[in-house]
Amino acid sequence: MAQVREARKLSILNKILLWVNYAAILALFISLMAKYVSPQLFWIVSFFGLAFLYLILLNVLFVIYWLAQFRRLALLSAGMILLSTFTLKNYFQFSFKTNSANSNIKVTSYNSMLFDLYNWSKNAKSRKNILNSLQEINPDILCLQEFYNSDESDDFHNIDTILSTFNTKYYHVEYTATRRKLDHWGIVTFSKYPIINKGKIEFKTSANNICIYTDVIIKKDTVRIYNMHLQSIRFSKSDYKFMSDIQTEEDAQDEVENSKSILRRLKRAFVKRAEQAEIVEANIKSCPYKIILCGDFNDTPASYTYNLLSSKLKDSFIEKGKGFGRTYAGKFPQFRIDYILHSKALKCNKFERSDETFTDHFPITAYLSIK
Repeated sequence: MAQVREARKLSILNKILLWVNYAAILALFISLMAKYVSPQLFWIVSFFGLAFLYLILLNVLFVIYWLAQFRRLALLSAGMILLSTFTLKNYFQFSFKTNSANSNIKVTSYNSMLFDLYNWSKNAKSRKNILNSLQEINPDILCLQEFYNSDESDDFHNIDTILSTFNTKYYHVEYTATRRKLDHWGIVTFSKYPIINKGKIEFKTSANNICIYTDVIIKKDTVRIYNMHLQSIRFSKSDYKFMSDIQTEEDAQDEVENSKSILRRLKRAFVKRAEQAEIVEANIKSCPYKIILCGDFNDTPASYTYNLLSSKLKDSFIEKGKGFGRTYAGKFPQFRIDYILHSKALKCNKFERSDETFTDHFPITAYLSIK
């Protein structure tokens, strides 16, 4: 009632802002529902989930604004922000205690962007830099997405190079595309532990998206490693140019058409990822072993995809991560979209995100141990 009385005293401008505040609160509530609603049923909700952090920020600004004038009205957004903390913790973490000494499984996941095969970075040393950074991390299990291997060129015979670098003979590679019977695109898992079984989960898509699973023996335990790359948004050059023009405040031509193109690609990606995540989740349910799930989800922690795959697993970033867990280094969206999840029978003692990357993703590493 006190809030209603205060609303009656507002100026016309503040009344308009109050209605905008109501809309911001409703939008934030819808974004919280995004992780429970499949994009296959109602895809619009996924757009709100993608905007979760921005909606949090908008409501924080309203709290600050109302505190300066009508304090009770600040409770409206403050209450919704409080309700959002369970999702917000998936984006930010404050962890101070780590214990990597007790870890016997060091896992790294990285979207290697084909080792800069097409020289996107305009840097001839990119491949060497990527390999050097992985050698410096020196994981026991290495999951690479967007992997490329050439049977013809020594410069990109990446399987032999990595096997030699990590002094191991165990790997599991699956190709989604092959050209000239010599050039291969796909996904790969390298392991310093013996591999006893290999399998793949295909998504029936023309894109290079796939999930593989690799059963390894760690001491006397069998652990299944899932390595997956879910549907990407696949923006075109014109889409990136349009977003770049907006960011630099340059004139963006054909704004309506470009906006429609971006929205169509986002919608398609939301729906495809939901389908793919459900296929992987069904396989996980039937797995009798301890699980480590790595990969490029191409989706944020407020998404249906992440919530589905993490519902029965633990997130190593939430356990031992620090700060804002951004893993994507490209233009859009700069959020956490790469993950290392694991069974509750495993414990995460330390989590790291590399400070430097030579692709559009940052490598992430979890130090795990079997309870």
